[in-house]
Amino acid sequence: MTNTAASNESTDLSTELSTNFGEDEFASIMAVVGEYFHGLHQGDTKRLRAIFHADAFLKAPGLRRSLQDWLDAVATRPIPAQQGHPFSYKLLSVEVIKDQAMVKLECPLFDHAYVDFLGLLKEDGRWLIVNKMYTDLQTNLKEKV
Repeated sequence: MTNTAASNESTDLSTELSTNFGEDEFASIMAVVGEYFHGLHQGDTKRLRAIFHADAFLKAPGLRRSLQDWLDAVATRPIPAQQGHPFSYKLLSVEVIKDQAMVKLECPLFDHAYVDFLGLLKEDGRWLIVNKMYTDLQTNLKEKV
């Protein structure tokens, strides 16, 4: 019987959380992800800047960049859309707890197979990316060959 009670409490809690959270919040997070994908594909630094918090940092193994350093790199690299690269970005997972979210993405760019983890916070009524961690799966494949 104890398990049944725990199960009911869990069901009630998840129903309450999903009702309180609402589809609008999830849609807002997905809108940020969409802007991120389009900003990457089009090399649109203005679009990307708008979805990142000003003090965001980007981190990869052995590399740390400020938001401005990363945007400068995006501005000077070739633009995937103009080079005919397919729009093959994928949402792998989303986890949301109250006013924070962690999004895992697949971001193929040029000869890279990036997996990005974006940390988002909702502050002042708006979801923004506050942290980006990423790695290139292709690097591991090249090292093994």
